[in-house]
Amino acid sequence: QVQLVESGGGLAQPGGSLRLSCAASGSLFSIYATGWYRQAPGNQRELVAAITSGGGIINYADSVKGRFTISRDNAKKTVYLQMDSLKPEDTAVYFCAADSVYRDLWIGAADYWGQGTQVTVSS
Repeated sequence: QVQLVESGGGLAQPGGSLRLSCAASGSLFSIYATGWYRQAPGNQRELVAAITSGGGIINYADSVKGRFTISRDNAKKTVYLQMDSLKPEDTAVYFCAADSVYRDLWIGAADYWGQGTQVTVSS
């Protein structure tokens, strides 16, 4: 069992940066692949970045490539999403998710989800 709690959301100006954190509880966090999703009003939830349990494989959605960076610190049981060059279209609720199977993150079938944190990009 894994519990996930996101933090770090807020208001940023276009071109600005935010860093999201996802803190996990549970002794087996290091075996789980994790990902960051987002959902804007009226839109479907989409996976923006994912990382395997050991960090050896990372993938991004085309919409955030070159601007967002996902990383993890298994000793701290935390996953991060560094968001740079933010755009108004990045405005959404951002969710952290974890699953023992990396592929499941990409089909929206993650086993564990956080409650989400709001990110608003506006001048």
